Amino acid sequence: MRKLLGPVLLGLLSSASLFAQFGPTGTTTLQVVVGSEAAIRVDTATTNLTTAGSFANYTGSTNYTYKIRTTKVGGTGTITVQITSDFGPAGGPSVGTPPSAGDALDYTCTAVAPATGCAGTLTAATGSATGVASFGADARSTALGTGGNSVAWTLTNDPQYQTGTYTATATFTISAT
Repeated sequence: MRKLLGPVLLGLLSSASLFAQFGPTGTTTLQVVVGSEAAIRVDTATTNLTTAGSFANYTGSTNYTYKIRTTKVGGTGTITVQITSDFGPAGGPSVGTPPSAGDALDYTCTAVAPATGCAGTLTAATGSATGVASFGADARSTALGTGGNSVAWTLTNDPQYQTGTYTATATFTISAT
């Protein structure tokens, strides 16, 4: 028994000294998992659509800044826009139910790399989002966000519109994988 007590006592004392010792320094391991992320800021609070006169179409632009990080292999990202609140009050332009055939709210896109802007002229919709920009694998914006992006709007100037002020809401959405 005496021969066993010595090694057991020594083992207990040494095992206690292996855990959480106080000393002049200490270390830990830090780990972070960096995933895909995306954020958007619309820089134009109100986009006034104006006409050059005599039934020329209404035009205006909305500027935005984005931050994005897509995965290195197979990553993608998109920016879309949807008219979530149609022009109102009644009697004026409408994206969902225009007063005349051919009336539309069209747009073109300008996007700064790593984004690729929409190709050609697109028509905004109320029932679904439409494309503004896209991103490929390993897309990374600047830390402050990538600015200089815009959507240029064109609204048909239909004589059927009643006079007045009409507003609609365009909702921009960004995503990344």
